[in-house]
Amino acid sequence: MEAGEPQCSLVNGKNGHQGAGEPREFVTTRWSLILSAANLGSEEQKARDALAELCRTYWRPIFSFVRARGYSIEDAQDLTQDFFVTILRNNWLQHADRNRGRFRSLLLRSLQNFLVNAAEKTQAHKRGGDAEFISWDDWMAEAPSQLSIPVQALASLPPERIFDLTWATTVVEHALQRLREECESKGKLWLFQALSSHLTDERDELSYANLSAELGMAETTVKKQLHNMRQRYRSLLRDEVLQTVDDPADVDDEIRYLCASLATGTE
Repeated sequence: MEAGEPQCSLVNGKNGHQGAGEPREFVTTRWSLILSAANLGSEEQKARDALAELCRTYWRPIFSFVRARGYSIEDAQDLTQDFFVTILRNNWLQHADRNRGRFRSLLLRSLQNFLVNAAEKTQAHKRGGDAEFISWDDWMAEAPSQLSIPVQALASLPPERIFDLTWATTVVEHALQRLREECESKGKLWLFQALSSHLTDERDELSYANLSAELGMAETTVKKQLHNMRQRYRSLLRDEVLQTVDDPADVDDEIRYLCASLATGTE
C-alpha cells in the first residue's frame, strides 16, 4: 500500500459515520451549491466560483485522460484549457442537474462529449483562443504527483480508469496537503514529515519502537500522535470527497470507489 492511500476502513465503523454532535442535515458543499444554483437560478456567481475552484483542483485527471486518448502533451494542454473555458463560459451549470450524479462522473462525461466535438472541428488557432482559465505554468508547477503510480499501470489502463486513478490520487494529495499545512501552522511540520508515511500502515507493518527511537519520544506519545494524525487525515479526506458529491450520504460509496481505483494503480 502506498503512503497516503486511503484505507477502506474509512467507510466502516466510527470512521464511516457521523460523530457525536455532528449535524446530520444537508450541508452546502461546492458541488451542491453548483447544482442548487443551476436548478433554482440562485447564487449563480457563487456557483460559478465554486465550479472554477473544483476545476482548478481536479485539472490533473482531465489532462491525464486527454493524454491517454493519444494526444501530445501540447495538444492535451490546449484541450484541457479549452475544456475548462467551455464549461465555465457556456452555461454548463444548466446541464449539471441532480440526476447526473457526482461531479467526477459528470465531468468525465462532459469531457468525453467535448473531445468528440473537438475532433470534428478544424482548429485554425490555439484552442481556447486568447482566454486562459489559469496559467499552464502554474498548473505544471504542481504536476508531479506525490503518490506513486507505476508506469506500467498508466500504459495498460484505459483512459477512463486513468481518469479515476488520477482523480483518486488528487483527492488524497489535497487531504495530505491540508494536513501538512495544519501541522506547519502549529509548528509541527517535523512531526508530519516523520509520521505521514505511516498514516495507512497496518499494525504489523509499523514498529512503534523504531519510531520512538527515531523521534526521541516515548512509545505511548508516538502512538497518540499518530492516532490523532490519522483521525485528522481521515476527516480531511472525507471533507475533500464531500465537496464533490450532492448528498453527504454518498461519501462512503465514493471513498470505496476511490479505494478501488487506487488499488488498480498499485497492482
